[in-house]
Amino acid sequence: MLAPEVRSSTIRHQINDYEKSRSSNLALAAAIAIGTSSCSSTRGKESVAVVQAAVEKSPFGTLPDGTAVDLFTLKNPNGIVVKVITYGAIITEIQAPDRAGKLGDIVLGFDNLDAYVKGHPYFGAAIGRVGNRIAKGQFKLDGKTYKLAANNGPNHLHGGLKGFDKVVWAATAAATEDAAQVRFTYTSKDGEEGYPGNLKVVMTYTLTTKNELRIDYRASTDKATPVNLTNHSYWNLAGEGDILSHELRLYANAFTPVDATLIPTGEIRTVKDTPMDFTQSKPIGRDLKQLTNDPQGLRPQFRAEQQRPDAGARRRVVETDDGPRARNPDRPTRASSSTAAISWTGP
Repeated sequence: MLAPEVRSSTIRHQINDYEKSRSSNLALAAAIAIGTSSCSSTRGKESVAVVQAAVEKSPFGTLPDGTAVDLFTLKNPNGIVVKVITYGAIITEIQAPDRAGKLGDIVLGFDNLDAYVKGHPYFGAAIGRVGNRIAKGQFKLDGKTYKLAANNGPNHLHGGLKGFDKVVWAATAAATEDAAQVRFTYTSKDGEEGYPGNLKVVMTYTLTTKNELRIDYRASTDKATPVNLTNHSYWNLAGEGDILSHELRLYANAFTPVDATLIPTGEIRTVKDTPMDFTQSKPIGRDLKQLTNDPQGLRPQFRAEQQRPDAGARRRVVETDDGPRARNPDRPTRASSSTAAISWTGP
């Protein structure tokens, strides 16, 4: 919830060993650090290039209403390509090298705009105003009940019928010696999808020469409003096939069970002796047969520990959140910011 004082949270993930194999660690996060090669200007493309990193801009297609959609290709000198489009601020492709140096696309997506417009399960998209579900498509704030679109059974999902995944974002690109960057901006008008307040959102995608892909989120509003921004990429670190043999470790000792419509029940349950126990690394598919949900999969939310339990772990998860501040009626603007990033140093 945005309040007059700044509220910030940071989530950082560190992967110290990545391999393209069926035992790869699966990075469940909003960003992944990888590397890309330098580029130069080509005909029909606007390029911002320097020695160490670069961004290329090119057409990606046109929406039915005539709005043009652009593709930005971020590169660094280490062999990785990250592609994002202005429609939904979608990450369409991430080319990353395996331990032999062979590139593979490790996120799910499409090669053309029409496929995204026809509908998809939020592949690589920016999600807002609120990621995840709002029960019964309504919430109460400051004594007033706001009704939203029920676009997922009885509930409101990922911002509604036309969430941030379906709008065209304004974008500007820049490259420095150390990073390639695209900044996306969008203003969600008061009443859009039922939410109060004019909400200005800035999302910055940055690929560094240190092999980090960062997504920085910032939002400001002129009224109190819920906001929960994220990126909805689907990862397959093998580049092909399924992920059932990917090994996953989560520093989470509890989870929140959900009801039949995937709304948390309010219970905080230990992962011990359940299929949700990933406190030690194991293949994702090992215990799926014990689950009875349809489609079968890991649906709950996990409660992460504040620090990794051992120094020898392959990645580190640290989350801090100062929580909402008291509202100040004399201050008209509320602001919120957060950062998501994964760093990878390679094999």
